[in-house]
Amino acid sequence: MKDKARKPTTTPGSEPPPAEGVELPERWSVQRKTELVLRLLRGEALDAVSRESQVPAHELESWKRLFLELVGAIRAVLAATPFHGEGYRKVRARLAHRGLAVGGKRVLRLMRQHQLLAPRRLGPPNGDPAHAGTITTTRPDEMWGTDATRFYTEADGWCWFFGAIDHFSDDIVGWHTAKLGDRWAALEPMRQGVRHAFGRFGKDVARGLRIRCDWGPQYIADAWINEVKWLGMTISPSYVGEPECNGVIERFMRTLKEQCLYLHQFQTLAEAQRLIAEFITRYNAEWLIERLGHRTPVAARAAALAA
Repeated sequence: MKDKARKPTTTPGSEPPPAEGVELPERWSVQRKTELVLRLLRGEALDAVSRESQVPAHELESWKRLFLELVGAIRAVLAATPFHGEGYRKVRARLAHRGLAVGGKRVLRLMRQHQLLAPRRLGPPNGDPAHAGTITTTRPDEMWGTDATRFYTEADGWCWFFGAIDHFSDDIVGWHTAKLGDRWAALEPMRQGVRHAFGRFGKDVARGLRIRCDWGPQYIADAWINEVKWLGMTISPSYVGEPECNGVIERFMRTLKEQCLYLHQFQTLAEAQRLIAEFITRYNAEWLIERLGHRTPVAARAAALAA
């Protein structure tokens, strides 16, 4: 039994299929239409663009009219929204709410061409986006990193941990816990580290030591900056929004959370301080650092100072 030839079908609202032998008109992509319209808007003659592109002049005029209407609708959406800096996705959604179904890529292209996109930071402006450099040092006490994190206690609520770490040996040279995470709490690891590494506390005792920190409010406070400089340290802030620049202390914070903070349900700040102290002692003496040949921080510091 032979298969019967199927008749072409149409859906409501669609055009019937062309008869055999009838050449279909060329379909133009939205991007190509936009390119031709932009040429017209730049002042090129309609007849010249029509001859070169082989598009009838009336079609070009129609495309131009629709183009300008869409750009006008986008400007109207941006003017009407009560928020600043909305991107093309929300503009496309607001157009859809107004009954204009437009593709997101087309809205993006039009907003970019007419400089309607909100200003934004284009990629990492401060250096290599791959962070291919190094922040570790070849000797102890050339650079320290400092940062803070929070943890919860049942009785005292949210509390703060501040730490300072050496960028060569990864040993914690100073740390502090406090209920109030202000500039004074952030100074305690620096004071402890100076006494630990240099044996005393005084003006210019740590001259030549660089301090890597982020832009947290504690580290841009005058009190913190002035005392760190009084000790002779040089502040080397990380780039905004790039925690890799402070990666040594950031990696320790992950270890602290995974090996201590997340494993306990602290009742009080005093209990948390005791358990954190036990962990840091254990970390400095027993934690193995792969880049140091799987030596502990204490062993790596001792070997470097003895060399």
